[in-house]
Order: sequence, then C-alpha cells, then structure tokens
Amino acid sequence: MTINENANQAVQAVLDQLIESGVEIGVQVAAYLHGARIVDAWAGVADGDTQKPVDGQTLFNVFSVTKGIAATALHVQAERGLVDYDAPVSRYWPEYGTGGKAAVTVANALSHRTGAPQMPEHATPELMADWDRMAAGIAGLEAIFPVGEPAYQALSFGWVIGEIVRRTDPLGRDFRTFVMEEICAPFGIDDLWIGIPEAQEPRIAKLQDDLKMPPPPEGSVLQKAMPFEVRLAPDVFELPVVRRAPIAGVGGIFTARSLARFWAIIANGGELDGKRLISRERISAISQMRGGQALPDPVFFGMPMPLSEGGYWMYDGKSPLTLAFGSETAIGCPGAGGSLGWADPRTGLSVAYCHNRMSTADGASLVGKAIRAALDIA
Repeated sequence: MTINENANQAVQAVLDQLIESGVEIGVQVAAYLHGARIVDAWAGVADGDTQKPVDGQTLFNVFSVTKGIAATALHVQAERGLVDYDAPVSRYWPEYGTGGKAAVTVANALSHRTGAPQMPEHATPELMADWDRMAAGIAGLEAIFPVGEPAYQALSFGWVIGEIVRRTDPLGRDFRTFVMEEICAPFGIDDLWIGIPEAQEPRIAKLQDDLKMPPPPEGSVLQKAMPFEVRLAPDVFELPVVRRAPIAGVGGIFTARSLARFWAIIANGGELDGKRLISRERISAISQMRGGQALPDPVFFGMPMPLSEGGYWMYDGKSPLTLAFGSETAIGCPGAGGSLGWADPRTGLSVAYCHNRMSTADGASLVGKAIRAALDIA
C-alpha cells in the first residue's frame, strides 16, 4: 500500500467536515491510482445508537453499486468466449425467450433495454432471497416496452445478468461463488459480499434512511420495477434473509477498500498486480454511451440516464449521480442513498465512497474533487 499523504489528508478533511456538519453518520473512502492504493480514510460511527466507530473494516450496504460487479462478471464470460453480446439471452437461458422477449440480446440486458424492467408480481424479501424462483419469475415476464428502448432494470438487472453468468459457467457455479472465485480471490479482494455470511454481520454499519421514499403510484412503471414491498430501505435490506441472499443487482455489502480495488482493475486497463481480468479493448468497448446518447428513461422518472453499453453509468456533466466522476472517460455505479464506486481508465484512478446515511447529499462529489485536486488530475 502506497498512501498518498496529500490526497489522503484532503479526503480525511472532507470526511471530517461531512461528519461534523451532520451530512454523514459514518463514511469510508478508498482510492487507487495505477493499481496502488493511495487513499484509505474513514470517519464517524457505524451505528448511531451504540456510537460504534467506523474503521477500515466496516461493511456498508451499497445497493446498485453492486450492478458494476454483476456487469463485470458477464464481461469475464464474454472475454472467455462463452458469451456473445449480440446473441439472444434465450440462447443461454431458453426460458427467458417468452412474453415478447425472444429478441432481447445480451447487449440489451446489459444496457437496460430488455423491455421488461419489472419485478415478478407479489415480490417479497423472501422471494428475492430465492434465486431460482426469482429467475423463473423474471423469465416469465411480459415485455412492457419495445425491446431496445431504455427501461431501467432497477432491481431485476442482477438476476438477468447473473443468470446468464450462471448458465454459461462450465462449472455451473451460483453467482455469488462465481464472483468470489473469479473476481475476488485472484485479485485479493476480501470484502465484496453479495450474500454475506452470518459471521460477518457484526461488521455491517447500521443504515439510516433519510430518503423515506413513499410508495410509488399503484400500477405505475416505477411500482412495477421497484415494488414498495422490496424497497431499497433498511427495513428490507437489513433483514437477515436479504443479507444472506445473492441479490446481484442491489444486495452488495462492501468495504470501500474492496470496492475501490475492484474498480482499480477497470481503471488499470483490466489488470491488477500482473493479473488480467478483461482486455483493455473490451473496457473501451463497454465504456461507450448506450445508443450513443443518454435518453429519457420511463423507470427513472423520465430523466435521461447516462448508461454505457456495458452496464455502467457514465459521466455526462448533468446527472447528479455521476458528478463525482469528474471525467467523461469514467464509468461506475451509484447506489440508492449516495454510495458510489467508479473508475477512469484514462487517468488510472478508481474511487469508492461507502456510507450509512441514505440521503440526497453528494459527499462523493466533494471527495472526487479533493482527490483530483490533490493529485492534479484533470
């Protein structure tokens, strides 16, 4: 580990201010530059009730930040020649090709253009915890938008992508095991949990939901894609049954150290410490804007979503969820309530921001600016 004192001190100052001002309760940041960890900082408490302090080993719910790991797992399979982006999903998962989804390609699935962003009816935390039942339910969905048009798979993304990974794995591993064995273990990433063992639970920071999103209108697209019964909130995602489950789109429980190290692989051209995960050429291809431009998304309140062809978010200078990237060549994934992980292959920088207060505050942007200023990165 080669900590850059200027960058680390700059980040620590930002974190201390975020805690002192009440913007954050507990927060953790790590960053890598050209494959070396240069920032390792934290502040605040992991539990507002007990005042247990955050440290470098504290784990945080990161919600949709998890989508970046899911997408990358699929790119690993493509790198190995096991997946063709232009092939229909049903080539690998025959049951999926029903309900107007026969034309859905792997590329469509990665870029949220399946036409079926909804969850199965009567979704519950217990149903989400049952991978096979969820996969069967999603396979049986009817497309409610034209295939090829944007419709954000807020929750369902993880099962669609994860099932393709599982079906194309010669070893037939479940998604969680695939990630642990193919991404985490070879690259020394200890704390990317997508389904966490009970023994690790005491390390998880307690969430505080200041968003308090109301139930979406009954029958709305948002209600279909993000049912209130499985809302992205502590009363659902702190349930033991949910924590244990491999919920590949929104269920990640990570440390900033491990999240930044994961994104360091992308920022460093697909390799880290002399080991390669995916090619530099593939990273370039999957970092292109979906359809060449960000289009309004019916699930995301009709707002344009700057999504890449590879399943990541991109910086467009407009979306508040990606302002922290600060670079048009950066890709990443934001999570509900403000957690964020991103990588910039042009500069070699990767950053992770994990916290336990779900709000609209953008502490990650302050951290991104501080790091870039300290390193004199444009």
